[in-house]
Amino acid sequence: QVQVVESGGGLVQAGGSLRLSCAASGSIFSNNDMGWYRQAPGKQRELVATVSSGGSTNYADSVKGRFTISRDNAKNTVYLQMNSLKPEDTAVYYCTASPSGWGRVYWGQGTQVTVSS
Repeated sequence: QVQVVESGGGLVQAGGSLRLSCAASGSIFSNNDMGWYRQAPGKQRELVATVSSGGSTNYADSVKGRFTISRDNAKNTVYLQMNSLKPEDTAVYYCTASPSGWGRVYWGQGTQVTVSS
């Protein structure tokens, strides 16, 4: 079974930065497509960013130019660097791991990010 664990959330002022980390185990990490989602109260869960096993990245329009997803396969970890944070970025952020060929997406427990105005 794949375990996905996020860390790094917290409270930050608008304009500040946070870096989220996500460690995944139970599969060959380099074969995982990895992603970050977020869900704010009363809103639909939305895709924030993805990085494929091949290193290709994709971002939601709302975070382009501010957030960067990256992976360190040697550490079995994916990161989400969040800069120029806005109050509308406030949400629970979830990490996902999808091992190639497994037909399954594994979710972490989420980490709270709160951006104050």
